[in-house]
Amino acid sequence: MEWYAKWIKPQTETGDICPLFQKSFFLKKPVKAAALYITALGTYEAELNKTRIGDFILAPGWTSYQKRLQYQAYDVTNLVKENNQLSVTVGKGWYRSPMPGWSRSSVQEELKKSPAGLLAQLEITYEDGSTEYMATDETWTFTDSPVRFSEIYDGEIFDASLAYGCAPGCSSTQGHGSGRPVCEFEGPSHTLIPQQGEEIREQERLSPIGIFTTPKGETVVDFGQDITGYVEISLTAKAGEKVALSHAEVLDKEGCFYTENYRSAKAQYLYICRDGQQSYKPKLTFFGFRYVRIDQYPGGPCAAKPENFTAVVIHSAMRRTGYFNCSNPLLNQLFDNVIWGQKGNFVDVPTDCPQRDERLGWTGDAQVFIRTACMNYDAEKFYTKWLSDMAADQGEDGRVGHVIPDLLSEEPASSAWGDAAAICPWELYLAYGNKELLSSQFTLMKKWISYISSHTTTPYLWTGGTHYGDWLGLDAPVGSYKGSTREDFIASAFYAYSTWLVMEAGKVLGEDITEYETLYTEIVSAFRTAFPEYKTQTECILAARFGLAKDCQAAADQLAAMVKECGIRLQTGFVGTPYILHTLSEYGYSHLAYSLLLKEDYPSWLYPVTKGATTIWEHWDGIMPDGNFWSADMNSFNHYAYGSVADWIYSVAGGIQRLAAFPGYEKVSIAPIPDKRLDWLSVSLDTRHGKITSSWKKAGDVWRYEITTPVDAVVMIAGKEREVGKGTHLFYSKIETI
Repeated sequence: MEWYAKWIKPQTETGDICPLFQKSFFLKKPVKAAALYITALGTYEAELNKTRIGDFILAPGWTSYQKRLQYQAYDVTNLVKENNQLSVTVGKGWYRSPMPGWSRSSVQEELKKSPAGLLAQLEITYEDGSTEYMATDETWTFTDSPVRFSEIYDGEIFDASLAYGCAPGCSSTQGHGSGRPVCEFEGPSHTLIPQQGEEIREQERLSPIGIFTTPKGETVVDFGQDITGYVEISLTAKAGEKVALSHAEVLDKEGCFYTENYRSAKAQYLYICRDGQQSYKPKLTFFGFRYVRIDQYPGGPCAAKPENFTAVVIHSAMRRTGYFNCSNPLLNQLFDNVIWGQKGNFVDVPTDCPQRDERLGWTGDAQVFIRTACMNYDAEKFYTKWLSDMAADQGEDGRVGHVIPDLLSEEPASSAWGDAAAICPWELYLAYGNKELLSSQFTLMKKWISYISSHTTTPYLWTGGTHYGDWLGLDAPVGSYKGSTREDFIASAFYAYSTWLVMEAGKVLGEDITEYETLYTEIVSAFRTAFPEYKTQTECILAARFGLAKDCQAAADQLAAMVKECGIRLQTGFVGTPYILHTLSEYGYSHLAYSLLLKEDYPSWLYPVTKGATTIWEHWDGIMPDGNFWSADMNSFNHYAYGSVADWIYSVAGGIQRLAAFPGYEKVSIAPIPDKRLDWLSVSLDTRHGKITSSWKKAGDVWRYEITTPVDAVVMIAGKEREVGKGTHLFYSKIETI
């Protein structure tokens, strides 16, 4: 891509008002094709002749801006006319918004100082073969847009009386007014890259399930689902009347609007009306919410009707690939919550939550969920872009940050979080079989191992340092967010696991892995010497799951005993929870794994479902049995990490398992494990090689299995293994034998 455009910015400061850049031009010859190449320091929305360009919401997306800034290309052939006006509104977006929850981030503080910059180039190809460019330079102008305020965390203010199309029926919401001069500046041209990730787009539209008045007299709209996106309003009003909305995920114990868990994120928007019938939805920001409080409305909040509001769901444009259904409605709702949790947090970056003053790409959450994510959706392109940012942000010493983009770069790396550098590329390779992607991330993986090796106080273990431990473990000491599992134990276990993954990746790529084989042998030996006993559920899980125990079966037996001793309850956090069901079922405790999955009282996956959850919670008891909240400090109700349980549902309950020797489901193992507490269960995965389905159901005194595979498969039913080819196959086994 050859750029003729120059970075431009307003010649005078606009404060909170989003600038609207404009260029008018006249075309004298017939046009064959027209393409717009564009990016900005912030989020932008572009119009050509009062028609929005493209479907990308929050363009140019979120990358490690100091190293990588995406630009987009749009075919606008059908939009050009003889007389034309190109208009672009630029908001702060992720680039320049403050991070209220992490104000100590020097990276974001530096980005905030950037101007509202625009780089755009319209390439016109005429039918006679000639080419002309309309590129940003000092001939452009700007004016104050109707977007009077827009930030990622606090929301947006829009004044419709300042927009084009004050007459009813006009779709444009750009501003107007006399143009003021812009100036060129040295923007980040050296960091430009073409669009790499999936575009964020509007995906679904939800109507309210009702409007009600709370005990405090608040008028609240309930959309019935915790989502990520914004509300579109449609009403008839007079100029100057206002619609003000606040967003929330849950109601409090008394049924009143609750926003304390948003912390300092205001999450509001204000719309100032023009005369007549009108519709509006935020342009340059987004919210996480189920409920909307109507703070102002023409005629008063009580005058609002359900038909005045529509919730617009946004997320990265991934294709759904995984499905599940069974005879248990609560389990079906849990799976639905997993899907919604992924949609709500896959907005260009795999964020922890979409609502509060955080919304960061936490690496720990990403690595525990990536296997599930790649079953639910085709997430290869999504993760490829994010891992490229991880590689760009990796320190010279191999450090990988807690979040990517790494806005918290001053903080030391943590085990299980930084280990995303090894886990995520490998999981992506297994899911899609893309050897080139694995090769592109191999340096990232190796450098992470080097970081651990050079930042430990004990050779062949990872001791010392600052870690998140088994974050939010239920066995945490009073006053701590960390579980009771020893941090050196977790760090050393993941040191071994990540080294093993580098070995496996090296084998695939034909690399010399002798160094890592030797290192791995030393780590396992040192681990077994340093940690001969296991004190928590998570310690048993890691020792068995990562193959570090001298006797993995004994470690799994101890785990099963611990689960039973505390009343069939898990006590794990972010580190242990994703592996607990796998560890139990792998070592002969599938019935106990099902007991944990199907448990309805606290703590369990189904407990939030019984409390009305429509997404996965950050805490098992975000809403406690007595109706009170766990806390206001850190209590997201859309936190996808524990949704990793869906991986076990697909691969153990449904039995569809990837084989490392056949990545991308080129050949599969299908070994479903039914449970008598369910009458039937069905899973399906749409893979690179076709759709795989696996189902089982009770049929009298036998289980009836139906398996459809587009590839050769190894099927294991009731301990009997057989090779099958493509097609649909039926099997039976006595219920008593399972």
